[in-house]
Amino acid sequence: MLKSRRDLLERVRANFRTEPTRLAGSVRPAGELDPLLFWSSALLLLFGLVMVYSSSIAFAEGSRLSGNQSTFFLMRHGIFLGLGAFAGAVAFQVPVRLLQKYSPWIAAVGILALILVLIPHVGREVNGARRWIPLGPVNVQPSEFMKLAMALYAADYTSRKLPVMKSFWKAFLPMAGTVALVGFLLLREPDFGALMVISCIAFGILFLGGLNIRSFIVIALAAVMIVSVLVLTSPYRRERLFGFSDPWKDALGSGYQLSHALIAFGRGEWFGVGLGASIEKLFYLPEAHTDFLLAVIAEELGFTGVLVVIVLFAIVVQRAFAIARRAHQLDRHFAGLVAQGVGIWIGAQSLINMGVNMGVLPTKGLTLPLMSFGGSGILANCLALAVVLRIDWENRQLPRAAHSGADRAAPLRAARPGGGEGAP
Repeated sequence: MLKSRRDLLERVRANFRTEPTRLAGSVRPAGELDPLLFWSSALLLLFGLVMVYSSSIAFAEGSRLSGNQSTFFLMRHGIFLGLGAFAGAVAFQVPVRLLQKYSPWIAAVGILALILVLIPHVGREVNGARRWIPLGPVNVQPSEFMKLAMALYAADYTSRKLPVMKSFWKAFLPMAGTVALVGFLLLREPDFGALMVISCIAFGILFLGGLNIRSFIVIALAAVMIVSVLVLTSPYRRERLFGFSDPWKDALGSGYQLSHALIAFGRGEWFGVGLGASIEKLFYLPEAHTDFLLAVIAEELGFTGVLVVIVLFAIVVQRAFAIARRAHQLDRHFAGLVAQGVGIWIGAQSLINMGVNMGVLPTKGLTLPLMSFGGSGILANCLALAVVLRIDWENRQLPRAAHSGADRAAPLRAARPGGGEGAP
């Protein structure tokens, strides 16, 4: 770790003297956002808006909540996108150092929200799950924001524990206790899918921060044992697991969702049946505009549409890790770990959702990031990506400031006695 800003500037200045060509090629003009990350995210958001409208028309027309308006979910999702863009623009203005300073408090607020959602008459229960806090016309899902809070907290914790990251007791156990507390609250809702994603974020950041490989193996084995116990002791989880292994055995029961998702994929073939022409969304496939949005994409746009979605998500994850790598090169370890945590979050959740839709993983209540209907998810995703874009912006300001500082200091060095390039 660098001891002062002066040390940081001197190190970056040395990089400019030794590798001017490489650095100049990697720095974009001031004010420009990472184009691949920005436009890939924007395309996923806009693509999601179109597909949410397409997949929800029939449900909106037949729902009493929507007043039989076919554009009900389209308008609400559009409002969420607008709020997400505004929240992202505000979050982009927040310096990363402030996020690090207040990350423990952000995590504490997230845990408090997970507690509040379990209190009767405070949290709202839907289909046997208590995951939402009603705030006027909208329902807030704390577990979505807890993912970002965990990324910030785990990055701050890991950056502070860098000297002892090889220690099982000093590095792993305190973080494991925090994840266990969050996991207990999520299982009370229950929200097993959010627990999986948050665990991936926390322990993924620990591993990338230098956690001992033996400790990581212990984590993996413990996770397998815990998941096995949770599945074996929960009737509905056992039912989902057995339905996943052979959905056609009980196609009208435990395998209903997966069997209709597979039918949608089969009907889509290479180029789909056409935008808006899906049959499975006509009350056959439950949660078509949320958990199973990818199945509707597969049916209407075929393998080509699914491939486009996969490529866009791969670009988002790759850019998050590329920005993180640049931050680590500048010894901005907290910023680098946060970007990696967001990459793990988007990558893991999209992978799980796609696996569920394709029948590769057991059915789980996880939405497709940036695309599925859901205000809390859209807001949390936009906030997270805005933080990554801010990290990239700050990464580029440091080399630029150091370079301009070196240019201003050159005449002073030349004026001093013996003030050449190698002068102290």
